[in-house]
Amino acid sequence: MPRFRAILDTMPPYKPGRAVVSPDGRSYKLSSNESPYDPLPSVVEAIAGGARQINRYPDPGAVKLTEAVAERFDVPAAHVALGPGSVTVAQQLFEAMGEPGTEVVYAWRSFEAYPLLADLAGVTSVRVPLADEDHDLDAMAEAINERTRMVLVCNPNNPTGTSIRRAELEAFLDRVPGDVLVVLDEAYREYVRDADVPDGLTLYRDRPNVCVLRTFSKAYGLAGLRVGYLIGHEPVAAAVRKTTLPFAVNHLAQVAAVASLQAEDELLERVDIVVKERTRVREALIAQGWVVPPTEANFVWLRLGDRTLDFAEACAVEGVSVRPFAGEGARVSIGEPEANDAFLTAASAFRR
Repeated sequence: MPRFRAILDTMPPYKPGRAVVSPDGRSYKLSSNESPYDPLPSVVEAIAGGARQINRYPDPGAVKLTEAVAERFDVPAAHVALGPGSVTVAQQLFEAMGEPGTEVVYAWRSFEAYPLLADLAGVTSVRVPLADEDHDLDAMAEAINERTRMVLVCNPNNPTGTSIRRAELEAFLDRVPGDVLVVLDEAYREYVRDADVPDGLTLYRDRPNVCVLRTFSKAYGLAGLRVGYLIGHEPVAAAVRKTTLPFAVNHLAQVAAVASLQAEDELLERVDIVVKERTRVREALIAQGWVVPPTEANFVWLRLGDRTLDFAEACAVEGVSVRPFAGEGARVSIGEPEANDAFLTAASAFRR
């Protein structure tokens, strides 16, 4: 029998959101924070055109997409690094920054991939409990020591949807030593409407130890193609590029991401619709008697404790899949109105 790394025996597998079907055949997937909308026609057209070149390897440097991202956010192209989804870019950061004996600090609960990536990289996780469903930045700053290589700040936080305000985040960044990398994970940035929640790209420019992670999977609706990116100072972006597998971002993904940036105004109109639905769903849940944290993402969070799995099953009866975290709570994506209504029906019945 081959001998594998011992850490694999203790690692739980990543659990993707699942789909369910009600007894009468309804199925609404609100478990993965995906866009509920089909790709834009212009993006589909670009993908169809790109399909004629899939006999060739993709551009290994993703030059056109790198330049498009750099132009969109007014940053140097050397500050951009790409990967097949922001979670893979995060993995590349772990490979570039981490080694046995080093530590990474992050809030918990936060994005469930963080501990898996840390374990695979041989890095020790330092999990700092949330305070009122949000990052406890004071406690996170106090957790940093000489072994800390990296700090992950998910803003808005997944799965709670809560966000950190500018003054609080800037004060935290001022406390982090310059040789510790702070990763602002902004996978849901496009859904933020609170003007006091800072855009990480306004913070990284004069802070060499700060970088920003974003994705095309959520607001841009390219979850099936896997495109993510990092924006950081040149040494950080260069380190990520060194740990990227050759041809990691496939040709169709590159083509679709460029087309999505070109159609951004139309895409963001869809984001506005999701944000309005987010408000409607949260207000309806509060009216039912639920406690729902303010959310700046495309999902809501319900702290359910021991009732979490029962709640998920009750939603499944209505054909609605949610993302349960056993013993903690459930994250529910915002979908199309019909799906949201089905969820609200299930939530109301469970509440009663």
